[in-house]
Amino acid sequence: MSDEETTTIFLASSRPTTERWWSKETVAIVTGANKGIGFELVKRLAELGLTVVLTARDGGRGLEAVRVLKGEGLDVHFFCLDVSNPDSIKTFASWFQHTFGVLDILINNAAVSFNGLRENSVTHAETVIRTNFYGPKLLTEALFPLFRCSPVGSRVLNISSRLGMLNKLENPKLKEILKDEDNLSENQIEDMLNLFLQSVKNGTWKSDGWPQHWTDYSVSKLALNAYSKILAKRYKGNGISVNYFCPGFTQTSMTGGKGIHTADAVADVGAWLALLPMEKLQTGKFYVVGS
Repeated sequence: MSDEETTTIFLASSRPTTERWWSKETVAIVTGANKGIGFELVKRLAELGLTVVLTARDGGRGLEAVRVLKGEGLDVHFFCLDVSNPDSIKTFASWFQHTFGVLDILINNAAVSFNGLRENSVTHAETVIRTNFYGPKLLTEALFPLFRCSPVGSRVLNISSRLGMLNKLENPKLKEILKDEDNLSENQIEDMLNLFLQSVKNGTWKSDGWPQHWTDYSVSKLALNAYSKILAKRYKGNGISVNYFCPGFTQTSMTGGKGIHTADAVADVGAWLALLPMEKLQTGKFYVVGS
């Protein structure tokens, strides 16, 4: 998880292409997809001919997103999913198993931040951690038995952030634990999160070596990045690749519409990463959109 282990991708003037291995039978899930990058990911995957399930926490907004996409001639399915709620995850996994049976691609996109670009409150730290880390973790675990065994492999792509890179962490003890990828465990990640939340409660989070910008969001992505590496190692050789992707400073509601990339441009890259042919598909990689 050192800084040197990122793979930078620069946006091109034309959409990236890859050798087609998928069909209408290929099933993808995109969470948090009623707007922004998630919406554009669903749109791109549907345009390419996959069967796509759009999920959103707000049922009305999710259905409206599907209505817009169907108006463009795209076949998209919807189910209401709040990744911060374990019961919602269980309900969704049961519905998905009954409706589709198998899964090929999971894109964990749903995430929250309650700060403006120049703000750094941790008032909602528990919600941020529950949504941005435990959400993808619990959903991936619930859907794991449904991943299809196939020659082209199944894929998990976690939408993350450079804010979760180790160089943002100033606590040397925690940094050493996270660097030791051979021995890193889920329990250690969760211990770190509990330590952070305790720092928030104690009012010491500013001086305990946590990231200085968008602290709660950064810690949640630090944990997600570490968990992605653990998953990649665990599933390697089992036909499931796990990678994580930072879209960079993108114009979304989270950034107040500010950014140097558009949501559709970075979604093209995200879809391309999710659809790499088997001979080019790696695992445990952190892909970053460059400026």
